[in-house]
Amino acid sequence: MDKLRRVLSGREDNEELGLTAQVLDGSSLSFSTRVKWFVICFAGGILCSILGSALLFLPGSGIKLFAVFYTLGNIAALSSTCFLMGPLKQLKRMFEPTRLIATIIMLLCFVLTLCAVFWWHKKGLAIIFCILQFLAMTWYSISYIPFARDAVMKCFTTCLN
Repeated sequence: MDKLRRVLSGREDNEELGLTAQVLDGSSLSFSTRVKWFVICFAGGILCSILGSALLFLPGSGIKLFAVFYTLGNIAALSSTCFLMGPLKQLKRMFEPTRLIATIIMLLCFVLTLCAVFWWHKKGLAIIFCILQFLAMTWYSISYIPFARDAVMKCFTTCLN
């Protein structure tokens, strides 16, 4: 709707942007379609994570399947918000100063989980990185809720004292 208003008022400032920025910024999806795909992608991510947790108990390659499905599930859940706000805005918000550390730890844990399973063959380390993935995703997610991090920190300091 904003794009239509800009075009009709003669303020089309997208000409200064490159082609890539225009494609990433503009989308022809309606709001209801964006919400539907957000739900589909988020639910798929949760399903992958649950499936990965169930596959953990398979003998042999269960830990590998767990690490892959759990990591893919978290990536899908994280990517689902691209449908709501667009990929470029999502990346900008991920790397804002308030989320920078959580984002880096989360992305690092994604990579380290897969490295621990496929290259280092350390099952315990893979599970530790999956736990760290969960904690980093949680910390990252609550950063979108105003004062939620402060409340969590206050709760933990109260419990520890």
